[in-house]
Amino acid sequence: MAPSHVLKCCQKVLAWVPVAFIALVVAWSYYAYVVELCVFTISSTAEKVVYLVVFHLSFVMFVWSYGKTIFTSPATPSNEFCLSKADKEQYEKEERPESQQEILRRAAKDLPIYTTTASRAIRYCDRCQLIKPDRCHHCSACDVCVLKMDHHCPWVNNCVGFSNYKFFLLFLMYSLLYCLFVAATVLQYFIKFWTNELPDTHAKFHVLFLFFVAAMFFISILSLFSYHCWLVGKNRSTIETFRAPTFRNGPDKNGFSLGCSKNLREVFGDEKKYWLLPIFTSLGDGCNFPTRLVIMDPEQLAVSSQNEPAKSSVANQSFPTRPLSESQNRLLSSDCQWVETGPEEENVKSGSGFVCCGVSFFSFFFFSFFFFFPFLRPRKALGIGWSGVEENMFHGIKSAC
Repeated sequence: MAPSHVLKCCQKVLAWVPVAFIALVVAWSYYAYVVELCVFTISSTAEKVVYLVVFHLSFVMFVWSYGKTIFTSPATPSNEFCLSKADKEQYEKEERPESQQEILRRAAKDLPIYTTTASRAIRYCDRCQLIKPDRCHHCSACDVCVLKMDHHCPWVNNCVGFSNYKFFLLFLMYSLLYCLFVAATVLQYFIKFWTNELPDTHAKFHVLFLFFVAAMFFISILSLFSYHCWLVGKNRSTIETFRAPTFRNGPDKNGFSLGCSKNLREVFGDEKKYWLLPIFTSLGDGCNFPTRLVIMDPEQLAVSSQNEPAKSSVANQSFPTRPLSESQNRLLSSDCQWVETGPEEENVKSGSGFVCCGVSFFSFFFFSFFFFFPFLRPRKALGIGWSGVEENMFHGIKSAC
C-alpha cells in the first residue's frame, strides 16, 4: 500500500516537470527581453517604451490564459448521470452484459444522451460508476470522467475539455503572438550581433538564443493552433477526430457540427467582447449538446427508418428519446428537426495529449537545434574554423537580411 502511495506521489510531481520547463523558458525570455535587450541593448528611449508596452500586454494575456488552462478543474458529469443506489447494486450483481445494459437503458431513458459505443451499448464508466454524457470520456491521467474531453495535455498538466477549452485556445493564440512579437523585434539586433555592430557583452548570448527560441516555438505552436482552429470550425474534439461518435444512425464525425459560426459561438459564447479574454463564456452545461441539423421530410425519415434492416438485437433496442425542451437551444433554429448521425470506444488514454503537444514541441526543438547549431558564430571564438560551405552560407544569410 505504501509503495503504491509513494509511486502516485512521484507521478504527480513528475507531471509538473513540463509545466516547470515552460515556466522557466518564459521567465528567462522575460529577463532576456526586458533587461538584456530593452535596458542594456536598445539605446532609443521611444523604441524601449513601445517595445515594453506591447511586450507586457502580450506577456500578461499569455500568462493569464496559460494559468487558467492549468488551474481550471476539468468539468465532470452531474449527479443525474450517476446510478441510484438500487440500480448500482443490481448492476454489480448481474453477470450478463445483456442484463447490465437493460439496467443502464432504464436509468438513461430520461437522460439527454444520444451517442453509444461502437457496439450500440450505453456508454458507462465502471471506474466512476456513471453513465457517460455525450462527448464525455474517462481520463486515465486525471482518473475522472471529463465533459467534452479533447485530450490530456502534459504541457499544462491538466485535461483540456469543456471547462477550459476556450482558455487553451487563447493560450495557444497569445503564446503565438508573444513568440512572433519577440522574434520580430529581436531580429534586427540578432543581425547586428552577426555583423559585430553590437558591443561585445553578455547580452549577445541572450539576443541570439532569444531569437532562436521564439522562432522555434512560433513554428511549433502555429501547427498546433491551426489544427485546433480547424477542430473548432468542425465542432470536433481531438478524440472525435480519430473516433467518430456513434449515433442511432451510425458513426458521424460531423454529428455535432452546426456550421462554422454556431460552432465558434458554442466555444466562445454569444458576447464577442469576451472572446479574447480568458473568461468562461462557452454555451451549454457540457452534459448535452445539439446535434447536426438536417432538414428532411418527416414522412421520408419515417419510411427510411422502417426500411432499415435489423442488423442485431442490440442495435434495435430502445434508445433514450430527446426531451422537447432540448430543441429550444439558442444555437438551433425552430423550423428544423433533430437528426442524429456521427465511432468511439469506452476508454480513452491520455496519450492523445502527447501526440498533439509533445511531438509538435520536441520535433521542432531538436530540428531547430541541429539545424542552427553549425551557424553559431561563437565557433570562431572557440578557435574552430569555418568550412567553405558554412562561410558562404553565412555571408548569404547576412546579405539577404
